[in-house]
Amino acid sequence: MVDLNKEKLVLDYPCTWMYTIVILETSNAKEIVKEVFGDRDHNVKASKVSKKGKFKSFSIDLIVHNDDDRKTLYELLGDHVHIKMVL
Repeated sequence: MVDLNKEKLVLDYPCTWMYTIVILETSNAKEIVKEVFGDRDHNVKASKVSKKGKFKSFSIDLIVHNDDDRKTLYELLGDHVHIKMVL
């Protein structure tokens, strides 16, 4: 069995990367993503709704330029007050 904790992710940059965010049903995903990414090109698609309808998830596709860029965007999404989870 492969231990993924010992493996390092190797990517050829720039590349398309997808983040998934989970927000409250009452939040506006497009406004939240615009706050984080500004004018940077991205694509937001609705993904799933929780069983009780309290949460929604959205997929965000965009070009990342290097490892630091990818990790910084992840942190910015995670730090946003209306985002409950980033995958």
